[in-house]
Amino acid sequence: MADQAITAPVSGDVRKAGIAQAIILVISGFLPILAIVSLTPAVPTILDHFKDVANASLLVPVLVSAPGLAIAILAPFAGMLVDRFGRRPLLVWATFFYAIAGSLPYFLDSLHAVIASRLLLGVTEAAILTIVNTLIADYYDAKGRRRVLMFQGLAGPAMASGVIALSGVLTGISWNGVFLIYLIALPIFVGMYFMIFEPVKAPATARTDAETAEATAFPVRAVMVYGAVTLFASSLYYVFIIQGGLAFREVGIDTPARTGALISMASLAVPVGALIFGWMGMRNTSLQLLCVFGMLGIGLAGIGMAPDYKWMMAFLVIQQAAAGVTVPTLISWAQSKLPFAHRGRGMGVWASCFFLGQFTSPFFVAGAKSMTNGTVQAAFLVMGIIALVGAAVALLALLKGTQDTGPKY
Repeated sequence: MADQAITAPVSGDVRKAGIAQAIILVISGFLPILAIVSLTPAVPTILDHFKDVANASLLVPVLVSAPGLAIAILAPFAGMLVDRFGRRPLLVWATFFYAIAGSLPYFLDSLHAVIASRLLLGVTEAAILTIVNTLIADYYDAKGRRRVLMFQGLAGPAMASGVIALSGVLTGISWNGVFLIYLIALPIFVGMYFMIFEPVKAPATARTDAETAEATAFPVRAVMVYGAVTLFASSLYYVFIIQGGLAFREVGIDTPARTGALISMASLAVPVGALIFGWMGMRNTSLQLLCVFGMLGIGLAGIGMAPDYKWMMAFLVIQQAAAGVTVPTLISWAQSKLPFAHRGRGMGVWASCFFLGQFTSPFFVAGAKSMTNGTVQAAFLVMGIIALVGAAVALLALLKGTQDTGPKY
């Protein structure tokens, strides 16, 4: 279907989205990622603080990924509310309460209470992530979406680098100082209030009867396919984000500030991934997934085999570039399969699968550690090999000539 089939209307008195809305959406889309990226250099310090708590070595990584569980459970329901009642009000107020829930652990000193507050944060993230990705698809046509997603990939590293560096400094001051970073959502809330508007479905004047019928049916098969692939990719994507600080500790980097600085430097490779995403354009989905899993596999396996922090940094650059490809590729693929009427639910399922991977990733890593010599690096190697298996499957699909070359909506 042509790119313009489902977009914000472009005629009459209907408001059109522009650069201001794109900027707000790009920044807002970073909030759910901020919830975990900011804690990467803080994990060792938080683990040290709660070292006397039973099962702390498992619970602290779960603390980091706990919002993912809430998103995995609630995002589809958030999507249903979005499709039924609209986008704007839920997004605006979810962002406000994100700031409250995110900063709450600064005032707590119980590991279980902090985990509970992180689950509450995940409730707000479920709404934010679902609606931001839905609005990108609502406001812009296929080419516009790819531009916004690529811009998000280019801007994300700058935001992530600043956040990671700041979190390292704040963690050096206090084990829970990092949680004050979440207050950044308050000025974003103000910007949303004035700039975000409720989209209107474009008139379907050029549709055939078959296309109209198709748009009214929820695309179950397509959602199941991109949901399963997203869950697999997400479990790999979050391995370094959650466990990266511990991997650096195994090669002798054991201070939060230095860990944060090194990860911040490597994250500057993420824009390379965003540019690769932009270069791939509307190419075959199998080719795009081959790129995603191939780069993730090389990066993770290399980190697992690195003898020192210099080699780890070299392979981390590849892993970070892979991260820059992964998220926009998965989002764009999902958006292209969803008509306006089902976009909230469809993107809710995507968010659910993506953040279920965030929650399950620590358990997969724990399983990989138990299969090997018990080190984090050994687990990275196992996860890298699994990613390369995914790349091989994508390559087979590409060689078979499986076609899925461009957006449907």
